[in-house]
Amino acid sequence: MTTDSLAARAGHGPGAVQESPGGTRRRPLMRMRAGCQHHAGPLAYVLLAIAALTSLFPLYWTMVAASTDNTRVTQTPPPLLPGPNLFENLARAWDEAAMGKAMINSLIVAGCIALATVFFATLAGFAFAKLRFKARNVLLMLVIGTMMVPPQLSVVPLFMMMSDLGWGQKLPAVIFPTLVSAVGVFFMRQYLAEALPDELVEAGRVDGAHSLRIFWSIVLPIARPAMSVLFMITFVHAWNDFFWPFIALDMSNPTVPVALTQLSAGYIRDQSLIMAGALLGTLPLLAMFVVFGRQIVGGIMQGAVKG
Repeated sequence: MTTDSLAARAGHGPGAVQESPGGTRRRPLMRMRAGCQHHAGPLAYVLLAIAALTSLFPLYWTMVAASTDNTRVTQTPPPLLPGPNLFENLARAWDEAAMGKAMINSLIVAGCIALATVFFATLAGFAFAKLRFKARNVLLMLVIGTMMVPPQLSVVPLFMMMSDLGWGQKLPAVIFPTLVSAVGVFFMRQYLAEALPDELVEAGRVDGAHSLRIFWSIVLPIARPAMSVLFMITFVHAWNDFFWPFIALDMSNPTVPVALTQLSAGYIRDQSLIMAGALLGTLPLLAMFVVFGRQIVGGIMQGAVKG
């Protein structure tokens, strides 16, 4: 007689028949298996399709408005199908707003800010999550408290500081004030507090590794999913930032949002031209997500799986 049959007769195992206190028999217990898949019903697919269409409609409307002329855009009802002037309007917006230089500047600014934020936020998050030092909680509260200060309050002293450093109307004036963010530090701290076991850090200490070695060899591989998400969010935010670049830069050295203001100048605004410029400014972000979207989503799913 096999072990499974003995366990079933003894009232144990996956095929056991359980008896209630009154003596009546109940159905066999079904054990949940790890890795089982749950299939969504038709309603879930309908809701997801509606959410996807709702999210994509502003982008579709931007393309429709950019492919028509200004008279057609302002009509009621507005057009719902693309027109024949898309490439003509894109070429006009590219020339009038100097989008080539603006895109290079935005790529430099957003790339430097995203890389620096990911590195420094991961380093600070590891320190706040796993290292023990005096006033750790106080410093963490101070970092979180900076999130409550409106950025408009620091514009004047920050502008004076950039002028004293000789960075007026230059890209470093936009890059250096935002090399790290309190949101990124708090995000990485919360992730590493859960995803990084204390035993790994202690094992590194036993092997004679110092903190920077532990950070490079242990923390960075574990934090890779959260780092990819933080990079994507920071890059998009830096690319779309308008307030501080508009103050720190001029029209001779703009980023994409600053360059788009040139398209709205004039007594009569050409809405189709503005939409064409907005579409040009959005295309690099879409291309980046198409190229790296699978890695980013895979990193998110990898970080969500435990055990």
